[in-house]
Amino acid sequence: MTLARFKTAETVDFLIVGSGAAGGVIARDLATSGFTVVVLEQGPRLESHDFRHDELAYKNNEELAWGRRQGHPQTFRRTPLETAEIVDAAVLSYAHNVGGSSVHFAANYWRFREVDFKERSLVGPIDGADLADWPISYEELEPYYTRVDWEVGVSGLAGPWDPPRSRGYPCPPMPIKSPGVLLERAGRTLGYQPYPAPVAILSRPHNGRPSCIHCGYCWGFGCEVGAKSSSLVAVIPQAEATGRCEIRPLCTAHRVETNAAGRATGVVYWDAAGVEQRQPARAVVLCANGAETPRLLLLSESSRFPDGLANSSGMVGKNLMFNGWSWTVGPFEHPVNAFRSIPSTRVIHDFYTLHADHGFYGGGGIDSRCPADGTPIASADWCAPPDAPQWGAEYKRSLRQIFTHTAAFVGHTTSLPVPTNSVSLDPVVRDRWGRPALRTTHADHPDDVATMSFFEQRATELMEAAGATRTWGDTGATATPQSQHLLGTCRMGDDPGSSVVDRYHRSHDVPNLFICDGSSLVTSGRGQPTMTIQALAFRAAEYMARAARKGGI
Repeated sequence: MTLARFKTAETVDFLIVGSGAAGGVIARDLATSGFTVVVLEQGPRLESHDFRHDELAYKNNEELAWGRRQGHPQTFRRTPLETAEIVDAAVLSYAHNVGGSSVHFAANYWRFREVDFKERSLVGPIDGADLADWPISYEELEPYYTRVDWEVGVSGLAGPWDPPRSRGYPCPPMPIKSPGVLLERAGRTLGYQPYPAPVAILSRPHNGRPSCIHCGYCWGFGCEVGAKSSSLVAVIPQAEATGRCEIRPLCTAHRVETNAAGRATGVVYWDAAGVEQRQPARAVVLCANGAETPRLLLLSESSRFPDGLANSSGMVGKNLMFNGWSWTVGPFEHPVNAFRSIPSTRVIHDFYTLHADHGFYGGGGIDSRCPADGTPIASADWCAPPDAPQWGAEYKRSLRQIFTHTAAFVGHTTSLPVPTNSVSLDPVVRDRWGRPALRTTHADHPDDVATMSFFEQRATELMEAAGATRTWGDTGATATPQSQHLLGTCRMGDDPGSSVVDRYHRSHDVPNLFICDGSSLVTSGRGQPTMTIQALAFRAAEYMARAARKGGI
């Protein structure tokens, strides 16, 4: 296969910033539709054989998700009245490599349901939140969810709470593991309906890729056999095989350029050698995630766009949503060995929607996992019960028991769009390139806190029903946030005054600028947004190709 190489003086049809869940899909579909495509990715290109079972490198030294030590500091504050401070662990967490965070995600692939797209109409206004309906429905997006299932690769079995589907899953569910057995038994005891968790990991060979080998190194790690359906292995090779798509790793975008007519003309970036380059394009597509996309727009201000590119609404960076979470851990008399295989094999969605009956807005799912993330250092670091010994022989004995004899039931929940929760440019702190650091302003809405607490209580009941000898837990409301789910910061909508892009991800302000990633989401869903991001990407790419053929780009 001869890979495409375009000169920086050559105008390509589409320039995409970001190669993750959305960027990879859009690049593949545009290239296979006959268009020339360049993809800028600020991280390196790693192939399956490059990935290691190295917890210290990936989890502690942030080799996949760069942070302060690599020259990418972030700052955090809870309210706009505070001065943001540099944080040791990145609040906005995402991978920097070809394939983006789809390389190291846990691969839970829940579809949104009909309710997710029209909650403002169903529940009305919520004080302190900017809840809105999506401009599209589940029915409009369903064909593209099915494309994700079959073209990206998802294993599962339609459950009792699934929304309508036009086609079944291409691969059967992953084999159930011990925490899944515990959750299923406990759930049925309490009258719930557990079912196989849908995951973007292959249970059998599909689309020329092998099935999972159950090594246990999924969450936070790249897959060394290519069974995890990352953009890196599922769609980018197909994009490159067309001969019309070039992936440029180690290229950091810092400005989208526009002409006097207000149209995007290309992107300025630093290449692998740190030399500033410019790639012209007929259209620009930002898929850099819900943090980097708004930063790039804000950095692209000009006399025509003084508040940042595509920001006439003032919505760029606003309404940041993370998804809530809660953990409940329990030890069992006999070994559970939850660290084996993929993160989760069973999920309960009986509490998908919580509205007036509970006195607060929210909802989500509970799945079964290994405490922490299935790796020894993380388990030792923050998985022990509050009264566990901290040193000596008893500490070692405790660690052995915790790692092999515990399971976790985890709540994944809604996050309301709050206007003051945002991604912005820090006025003081700079990154290694001299750009303003990402500044996060975020405080959980009271309904989000109530939802997390509700799910921790339900998970505790499930853990007790499963036979745990004791329980302990936590919710995301108790600490400085850290999330890979970076949502809502360039929301879609029909009204240019209250949204950044239209229903097809075209910027309201710049007709040849498209934005499609987590930032486009209007609501957060119930904890697992990646499949919806990819469904939106399939739909957006189809529209872009159709519009380009008609001269509309």
